[in-house]
Amino acid sequence: MKKSRFSEEQIATTLRQVDAGVPVAEVTRALGVSEQTYYLWRKKYGQMAMAEIRRLRQLEEENRKLKQLVADLTLDKVMLQEVLNKKAVTPARQRERVRHLIGTFPISERAACRLVRCNRSTWLYRAHRREDTALRQRLRELAQARPRFGYARLHVLLRREGWIVNKKRVHRIYREEGLAVRLTRRRKRASHLRVVPPSPSQKNERWSMDFVADTLLDGRRFRALTVVDNWSRHSQLIEVDFTLTGTKVVMALERITKRSGYPHMITVDNGSEFASKALDAWAYAHGVKLDFIRPGKPVENAVIESFNGRFRDECLNTHVFVSLHDARQKIEAWRIDYNEHRPHGSLGDLTPREFAEQAVKTGLQEVPNFQLPAV
Repeated sequence: MKKSRFSEEQIATTLRQVDAGVPVAEVTRALGVSEQTYYLWRKKYGQMAMAEIRRLRQLEEENRKLKQLVADLTLDKVMLQEVLNKKAVTPARQRERVRHLIGTFPISERAACRLVRCNRSTWLYRAHRREDTALRQRLRELAQARPRFGYARLHVLLRREGWIVNKKRVHRIYREEGLAVRLTRRRKRASHLRVVPPSPSQKNERWSMDFVADTLLDGRRFRALTVVDNWSRHSQLIEVDFTLTGTKVVMALERITKRSGYPHMITVDNGSEFASKALDAWAYAHGVKLDFIRPGKPVENAVIESFNGRFRDECLNTHVFVSLHDARQKIEAWRIDYNEHRPHGSLGDLTPREFAEQAVKTGLQEVPNFQLPAV
């Protein structure tokens, strides 16, 4: 029986009627209750006045509400302790919290969201992702063809092929497919301020040269002379041989200058080949300044050092060279790809050739009779 069915006045009137001599059966029948209910009333309210009965029922109602409140708070505490060890930084983790509470405790979705402070819109949201099968397949193919490219350069290649895809979406698929490139190099930081030379503004204003060494399959070591135009990052030449003396360096430079012209300045380190009489005589004869960096400071020739890092990471470390001829072919193929297809971050994701062509079209290049360097 609901407590609110009979008021305090009705209960008190019923008890007085029986006290006045009205039979219990007649009174209970008129009210529609059993005699057992009457005797419960008599036991509980028999000696009370109507005001006392009202006050007692108010106290009982307040006590019931307090008990319910304590029970709810206790349940909230238990549920919070259940999910406190689950960090909820992302919406997915918040939905996981709510799902756990609903499945473990007798609680509604709304109450669970309120308890863990999860917006209802977050809980009810259902993602509608587009089909990524074709994109995933193409991304895997590009990553397999260029194993040392990160997601940013792969995104540039996808855009060149006509894919209209967000960079963040490419990064998500890139991570899900396990294509992340493992980085083993420690980033070098400058210990003090250095005087940074001004950036070149035109072709042949400044070149950089350096050597890179590697081994063939049979263990024999070979060397590679790398030459880069600092303005367009164009790889002018990668000369590969077992030995590279100062004379051979001069011969390699002569082949470059026949198609690209002479540079105003070449930045080199203090190696014996670059300090040789042969290179010094060649530079003097053609008005080329040799800019030697300080000993032990390769960071002062940062352009060629960066190029050599890409060269080793994307070519030398990913190929096995059976012979010197095989090494020359594979390295030359990589050099052409570097100039023609590989996006360069410092050039706005353009290739060296695209950067040079764009400079000619927009008039950024001031050298007359400009010709694109041959690959």
